[in-house]
Amino acid sequence: MRDYKKLDVWNKAHGLTLMIYKEILPSLPDYEKYDLASQLKRATYSIPLNIVEGCGKYTDKDFTHFLDNALGSVHEVEYCGLLSAELGYLNEEQFKKIEVQVSELKAMLISFIKFLRKEKH
Repeated sequence: MRDYKKLDVWNKAHGLTLMIYKEILPSLPDYEKYDLASQLKRATYSIPLNIVEGCGKYTDKDFTHFLDNALGSVHEVEYCGLLSAELGYLNEEQFKKIEVQVSELKAMLISFIKFLRKEKH
């Protein structure tokens, strides 16, 4: 069992979630409340939630499975950001902020997943 609050990757995911909630979701139009905004919200909080759930698992294999799920959710957030920007809901600064945080988080997750998989071999 791991303490998720001590993991840099969880802290990065939590920071992304806070940024999306505070800076991005309010920028989306009300008519997207149940569509794009809802999907972005669910994909975003799914990232730290999967890391937390994985920390509660006994084996590295199980933990890695949840990290893989978190990585999938990062890709969803990335696309929702792109779509939001191309629909004109986000300005360039907001979009770049998502891009930077998503890129960093993807790199962290991929490195952690590779580390855990190599540890077994």
